[in-house]
Amino acid sequence: MHAHSRSDDNAQVSHGHSHGAVDGEILASSRGIRATKISLAVLLVTAIFQLVIVGFTGSVALLADTIHNFGDAATALPLWAAFTLSRKLPTKRFNYGYGRAEDLAGLLIVLSILATGIFAAYESINRLGNPPEIDYLWVVAVAAVIGFAGNEAVALYRMKVGREIGSAALIADGHHARVDGLTSLAVLFGALGVWLGYPLADPIVGLVISVAILRIVVETAKSVFSRLLDGVEPEVPDEVRDVALVTEGVREVSEVRVRWLGHKMLAEVNIAVDPNLSVGAGHDIAEDVHHQLLHNLKYLSNATVHVDPVGLAGEEFHRHGIGNTEHQMEHEIESEAEHGHESDGVDDHGNSHNK
Repeated sequence: MHAHSRSDDNAQVSHGHSHGAVDGEILASSRGIRATKISLAVLLVTAIFQLVIVGFTGSVALLADTIHNFGDAATALPLWAAFTLSRKLPTKRFNYGYGRAEDLAGLLIVLSILATGIFAAYESINRLGNPPEIDYLWVVAVAAVIGFAGNEAVALYRMKVGREIGSAALIADGHHARVDGLTSLAVLFGALGVWLGYPLADPIVGLVISVAILRIVVETAKSVFSRLLDGVEPEVPDEVRDVALVTEGVREVSEVRVRWLGHKMLAEVNIAVDPNLSVGAGHDIAEDVHHQLLHNLKYLSNATVHVDPVGLAGEEFHRHGIGNTEHQMEHEIESEAEHGHESDGVDDHGNSHNK
């Protein structure tokens, strides 16, 4: 049988060679969970240490920084839950799985960073008119340095793992830790300013850092919102197209769509093959394309490959085909009503409509 009928021309493949991709997804989720656990532990230890120093010195600035650190630790919990959810199998209701929970966790993290920036700016403006008096300056300075070191270590670790597994949410949480590290620096410079006889150094540095935090919010929000709106890096569809085109038997690639779902990517590809091939041969080519895509694109977990004959490939053809079929069926119904007999069941394209 040759691939001339519509059902043959639009063969699809989204299975085969996927076990490695599934294993990779599970491994990536496990690494994400491990990263959230480790960073949560480090941030809690740092925040508890700072809280003890607050009780000893009464530093309002250090108290605010400690609250930020507890808040950063808390954002690890929804991300942890999102990574755990992403390991669950798809259901009839959630048939794409639960990967989108990770992107929603990223949105919560962006809002948390924004809240931190607004709070830091508010506190800095208040302290401009009422410069703080800080006791035990050296103790506050040491606590601020430890707070910065702990947060920056967590930030580097989260962003490293996030880039390796493709998680925008984990990278955003890394930026959140970095933001809290910056607030610790504000405490440090404020303490140094008071020690040098410049009490206004604290709120001024706080305002500068607030601006830096808001810039981080903008950059982080771009990435997270892009994922939520099914955005993808522009070069990725080109990579998919290139891999499909060099696969043996593929004559053309008409459409490519790629989107993120949590830390994994999904792709849809329309390929065109020799119209004289059998359905089985077309299916084999589609499976080969599927296999090559999964092995050449790092974060890709699945691909749906549509197969059309050369000259009749692409979604535009399918849309026109559907419109023509509807018009043709209407014409046949009118003809039957006028002539009072059954249609012979064969249209202008040689396709049968008999049941």
